[in-house]
Amino acid sequence: MGGPMMKAIQAEDPDVAFVQAMVPHHQGAIDMARAVLQFGKDDQVRDWANQIITAQQAEIAAMQKWLKQHVK
Repeated sequence: MGGPMMKAIQAEDPDVAFVQAMVPHHQGAIDMARAVLQFGKDDQVRDWANQIITAQQAEIAAMQKWLKQHVK
């Protein structure tokens, strides 16, 4: 997550830099949530993990769509 985020924030446009950095940030949250679903036992934590996966996947899709429209 660190490498892609650091590369992304080098974009000259601050909006593009933010969105490019958020994509790997959100992917990191998804990866952590999947790990807790695989190994975690607490029902509340597992519920949060499922919510995070759903929300972050939707946000990544929206951000990738935005980037296609704004990065030339």
